[in-house]
Amino acid sequence: MIVYRNLIGGELRPAADGRTLDSVNPATGETWARIPRSGPAEAEAAVAAARAALPRWAAMPALGRARYLRQVADLFTRHADELARLETTDNGRVLRDTLHRDLPGMAFLWQLAAGQVLDAVKGDTVLLGPDALGLTRREPYGVVACVIPWNSPVSTFSAKAAFALAAGNTVVVKPAEQASASVLRLAELLAEVFPPGVLNIVAGLGEEVGEALVGHRGVQKVSLTGSTETALRITRTAGVKPMTFELGGKSPVIVFDDADLDRAVDGVTVNSIYTGNAGQVCVAGSRILIHRPIWAELIQRIAERAGKLVLGEPLDLATEMGPIVSREQYRRVVSYLELAEAEGAERVFGGRYGAAVVEALPGGYWVEPALYTTTDNGLRICQEEIFGPVAVALPFDTEAEAVRLANDSRYGLAAGVWTRDLGRAHRMIRDLEAGTVWVNTHRQMPPGLPFGGVKDSGYGHDAMIEYTREKAAIIQI
Repeated sequence: MIVYRNLIGGELRPAADGRTLDSVNPATGETWARIPRSGPAEAEAAVAAARAALPRWAAMPALGRARYLRQVADLFTRHADELARLETTDNGRVLRDTLHRDLPGMAFLWQLAAGQVLDAVKGDTVLLGPDALGLTRREPYGVVACVIPWNSPVSTFSAKAAFALAAGNTVVVKPAEQASASVLRLAELLAEVFPPGVLNIVAGLGEEVGEALVGHRGVQKVSLTGSTETALRITRTAGVKPMTFELGGKSPVIVFDDADLDRAVDGVTVNSIYTGNAGQVCVAGSRILIHRPIWAELIQRIAERAGKLVLGEPLDLATEMGPIVSREQYRRVVSYLELAEAEGAERVFGGRYGAAVVEALPGGYWVEPALYTTTDNGLRICQEEIFGPVAVALPFDTEAEAVRLANDSRYGLAAGVWTRDLGRAHRMIRDLEAGTVWVNTHRQMPPGLPFGGVKDSGYGHDAMIEYTREKAAIIQI
């Protein structure tokens, strides 16, 4: 049984009262590790350590901070395989995703942040008149609290911490209690990289350590990737603080009759909703809007492709889809399968759950890929984020109707469009209410491009500019 510890002030520490939480392998349902069940005392200690380290870290020349970030990039190069396997064991995201999609980009992301450190200190000058000069300077906020989710903990940790640290902030990270192991292993590695207190990591329940952290008066900014409901709780707890929220989604994927259907079929199954993390992705294309002339053909081809998906042991590189992350989330997804039937949606395929789905792993939290069809976008399965391998397809007749259906949602994180018509592609990019629009692809989030949502999907994004504040000065000559 592996027992992980928090990183506070450069030291690896258990929770002060010795309490732990079980880390469960969702493929088997068995406990394989334990993490600290931290509380207000650990939040207080981590913030105190971050505040103590802040003056020296913020005053360090930007290129000095860049040298530390490059050490982290080297660390990711050396330990990518280990971290990928830990994350797969902890949250069920298949190894072909963690090893070949998520972790390889982390070394580049930390190098990118290192290369952008001068942007964090770059200001403007404005000639206000012959005898007056205006200037701006960018400054770090101070202590930044980063709350990260369970579906991609290492990559989300990196997206937040790398740019916050590059900008001169010190950081306290709270990983999700469902999947903290890979980030706590990172804590062990990073304890040897940063000066004490610059980066701190505390694990535990949101209502115990998370709320104490974000509500702490010593925290100057909060960055969350998580659910809209969690963002609302943080807003009530944290008060008036700058915040970055990357939240939930109910992303539409729109397939027009001129699309390359061979590519579109993979786009709406393999790359969008079913594989990788079993639909537990904020940008999952859970609403498939299909042009009526190709409705029957595309539904049939999606069913055929989904029927060939390989479910099973997530650490096997042949496996395309793993389990649901936890018993709680499993029950939530199953409740939506039952709701779909109750709402009168027509089931095309899937819908089984439990031990029969993957007989070799009967204790895991398994749900089959499922597709339902309807003409009523008002159904709850069309409007609410399920966060599982459950999609719903709706037909449309015109481009305007496709836009109306796509935008008929409280969410606006991402959208996908499949078409060969360049003019139509640009109109859809313009008209869709989403932070990111993919055309003839899906789920690409390269470092260097902003990623964030609109409406209930949040605001802001993890970038250097988000982790500095601007101060103005006027000099009378």
